[in-house]
Amino acid sequence: MALLERVSTLIRANLNDLVDKAEDPEKMIKQLILDMENQLLQVKTQVAISIADQHVLEGKLKENEENEKQWRRRAELAVDKADDALARSALERSLSYKNMTESFQQQVEDQKTQVENLKNALLKLQQKLVEAQAKSDLLIAQHRRSRALGKAVDAGRTMGDQSASAAFDRMKSKVRHSEAAAQASSELAADNVEERFAAMEKQDEIDRLLQEIKSKRNGG
Repeated sequence: MALLERVSTLIRANLNDLVDKAEDPEKMIKQLILDMENQLLQVKTQVAISIADQHVLEGKLKENEENEKQWRRRAELAVDKADDALARSALERSLSYKNMTESFQQQVEDQKTQVENLKNALLKLQQKLVEAQAKSDLLIAQHRRSRALGKAVDAGRTMGDQSASAAFDRMKSKVRHSEAAAQASSELAADNVEERFAAMEKQDEIDRLLQEIKSKRNGG
């Protein structure tokens, strides 16, 4: 995400080099510290939001697990009542919740990874901020006579780099769009056959589960 990229840039910043190249070291170091403080606040907020999202996903996961079990019990009850049609309907609902459970499990894992990444970024940024605050007075004193760089040359060089970067990004975007369009066309062509096989496999699974329940209930 863009926030982590900005934080990563601040974390990798070499304070000595930055101050050494700055025309106004005092202004630069104060701005850098301000940027770090602002990004730190944003990361803290994002960590809290991500943790809250994780709790919501975990709640959805638990809810689907309970629904899967409930419909399985209802299928067993229908078998006890010799109502195969109702048992099949219940098993179909149970399978639906099972699929949703697997989806939420993956989302929970992904969310946990994101939370950990944000926490690590937060810790590193805090350490970098402490370093910058500790070094600020020393760095400013050491670089009072900072070397003046040609503003026009730097501005032109920066603009050139940005233009090349923008052109490269546009090229990548076009290539990705073409690849995505080709993949989508291929997937659309296969959708009908895959759906038919998925439906067939689903019915086979329901038949198997129904027989399993019948065997258990009869044996009991």
